[in-house]
Amino acid sequence: MNGTWMQWMQGIVTIRIVGGQPEKLVNEALAGGLRLWSIRRTSAGDVECAVTVGDLFRLRPYIRKTSCKLRITGRRGFPFWLVKLERRKFFAVGLLMFVAGIYALSSLVWNIDVKGNVGISEEAILKAAEEEGVRPFQWSFRLPDSDVLSKRLEARLPDVAWVSVEKRGTRLTIRVVESTRPESRPLLSPRHLVASTDAVVTEVLVETGRAVVKKNSRVRKGDILISGTVGLESDPRTVVAKGTVRGIVWYEYNIVSPLTRRVKVYTGESKTRWYAVVGNRALQISGFGSVPFAAYETVPLVTQAQWRNWKLPVGKMRERLMEVRIDERELTAEEAKAAGIMQAQADILAKAGKDAKVLAQNLLHEKTDNGKVYMKVLFEVEQSIVTEMPIVQMQGE
Repeated sequence: MNGTWMQWMQGIVTIRIVGGQPEKLVNEALAGGLRLWSIRRTSAGDVECAVTVGDLFRLRPYIRKTSCKLRITGRRGFPFWLVKLERRKFFAVGLLMFVAGIYALSSLVWNIDVKGNVGISEEAILKAAEEEGVRPFQWSFRLPDSDVLSKRLEARLPDVAWVSVEKRGTRLTIRVVESTRPESRPLLSPRHLVASTDAVVTEVLVETGRAVVKKNSRVRKGDILISGTVGLESDPRTVVAKGTVRGIVWYEYNIVSPLTRRVKVYTGESKTRWYAVVGNRALQISGFGSVPFAAYETVPLVTQAQWRNWKLPVGKMRERLMEVRIDERELTAEEAKAAGIMQAQADILAKAGKDAKVLAQNLLHEKTDNGKVYMKVLFEVEQSIVTEMPIVQMQGE
């Protein structure tokens, strides 16, 4: 018994015609211009139909004429909705506040995305935007037009060639195209490349300058590897020496490795706390009380609320407290030796550079005492052995 939206605005009443001459009433009412629809006969022999509120009052003469009685079995439509709303004033106020809140939230800028930047930091672009009044939780209607805002940002960011500002819903996107500038090269003075440590040369590759050493040459710290002086002895000139020289370097380490190791173990026991998150603040709502664990780790998980494709500044956070204990694990002498040597190798590679390689290791001395393994190990490492030494030219030359 659905009606049109105009009938819904007028109010729709479902009536049951009991007794008398219901067929005559329906026929005469329709002939008189009244709107009756969804007419059907019930199992009890009565006639049921739908009518607007205005036509309901116009049925009275037809009811008296046909000796029928009416029973109202249903009401719906805008007038009846207003009556229900009047009875539930708090609900009506809450509904209005909800609609106003949704409108207000959709009128704010929640997220600002920066795209296209490579050399310019996102923080610098956001700072320039903030100086123009663009910041999270800003009213959208208070922002300048996109074209005006783009030109202002271009003026504030001299390293960009083009800026566009696009707003979709509560998300504002700033796209930039950076200016192309020639790569600036550092100004270099004439120099030699000398040995940074004692070594045996394994590789010499000269880009600029003159090689002084060869493969398998033994050099000491400070010896010239690639000279920045080239040309004839009678007419020398200086250049910036460039190249690669690698060599074998020896490191002697005194290693102390314990036979016991402290290991962190999760027991499987945990406690969960829940928080309500608003912006950057969190309010605990469950899991109160002291933590029943002597040692534990905290693992937070934040879930942000979303409406369609927009992330809202509210959400929830689950904080899981997992009990841990520290166990002591007994190591064999071989395991302790391997752990100590591995730690020494990591220290060597950190000092020698990422392209260094440990070629060999020789155990010179070993003993076990007081629950520890003491070792003296000689490591053979291939690494870059160059360092720079400027060429000082005397006055008058």
